[in-house]
Amino acid sequence: MTDAETTQVNNESAAVPFASPEAAGGERWIEVPVAYDALLLAGFGGPEGQDDVIPFLRNVTRGRGIPDERLEEVAHHYRHFGGVSPINAQNRALKSAIEAELAGRGIALPVYWGNRNWAPMLEGTVQEAAAAGHTRLLGLATSAYSSFSSCRQYREDFARVLTETGLAGSVTIDKIRQFFDHPGFVAVFLEGVRDAVTGFIAQGVDPSAIRVLFSTHSVPMADAERSGPRDVDFGDGGAYGAQHRAVAEVVMAAVDAAVDATVAWDLVYQSRSGPPTQPWLEPDVCDVIETLPGAGVEAVAIVPLGFVSDHMEVLWDLDTEAMDAAKAAGLRAVRTPTPGIDPAYVAGLVDLVEERLQGLPAEQRPHLTKLGPWFDICRPSCCENVRAGFKQAAAGIAP
Repeated sequence: MTDAETTQVNNESAAVPFASPEAAGGERWIEVPVAYDALLLAGFGGPEGQDDVIPFLRNVTRGRGIPDERLEEVAHHYRHFGGVSPINAQNRALKSAIEAELAGRGIALPVYWGNRNWAPMLEGTVQEAAAAGHTRLLGLATSAYSSFSSCRQYREDFARVLTETGLAGSVTIDKIRQFFDHPGFVAVFLEGVRDAVTGFIAQGVDPSAIRVLFSTHSVPMADAERSGPRDVDFGDGGAYGAQHRAVAEVVMAAVDAAVDATVAWDLVYQSRSGPPTQPWLEPDVCDVIETLPGAGVEAVAIVPLGFVSDHMEVLWDLDTEAMDAAKAAGLRAVRTPTPGIDPAYVAGLVDLVEERLQGLPAEQRPHLTKLGPWFDICRPSCCENVRAGFKQAAAGIAP
């Protein structure tokens, strides 16, 4: 039997479809070495010119029947920046940084980059890898948390791409765990919040008059409630909300210790879309900022906790709208950095790659919250999209 035939048979009988033999059984953590031959960096994608904006938004909203006239109404923030999203340039830089970190550690693992919604598309990227003989891929999605849009949708795209390209019998894709509480990811936010708070204090602001707002992308409440494993009660917002709250608590505990004071904080949301009648996670970051002067707040640190780099949502919703709201409220305001290609973050991502190459036991995997380390293999029914239902997905137990 050829390798391709063996892979086909394994996928048909496996608990986890499209997986490497080591991951196909569905254990929560894969604690045996796996000989991956390439890393698949999976991004959201974004337009790189005015002519790209509407076609890109069509891709993002495919299947929802939204007319171009409505898409143009939500395209204004891309138009404002010349039709160019920063996300592709950021992923090019991240790919180069990961390649350099891998090389520095003597790890011979090529890095391929593909997007869900704009060129380079995942379909072509996976075909390129297969043509080069790289058929045991380890996926790294550029999102740290658990929800449909930040985890399962990538897994569904992996499955769809392998099926539509006819590579399901010869190429496998596993996926790196959600890394919301990995030290390399958290360190950038901790440093940014500490610098913002100490900066305000140096300007004469009392710690009691400082507020830290941890901001992340809002999602429909029904989707949030279904994020993460279904056999765990994570409280409001499901695993998605719990993961953000847990990371914020870790950051603020370190900041409070650094300044020897207690600084108040809130988890807030941004960038909601969809009909007004559909409940999404709240409160909105700008709505909260408007209330702060009445609570005696003089300075606000806005922390893009849900974002790995300066996405359009950061540049528009935070750097433009939220900072304008803070100015209108008479507040001192700082937006803290995203991880981007910070050396600690890049090193952390490669640590996550090495976890899977080495089969590092779960108890040895770095994590800063009680929720971690998150699973290598997503559990049944996690992160359901209520609107569309379950579709076949890689790197997890069905459905």
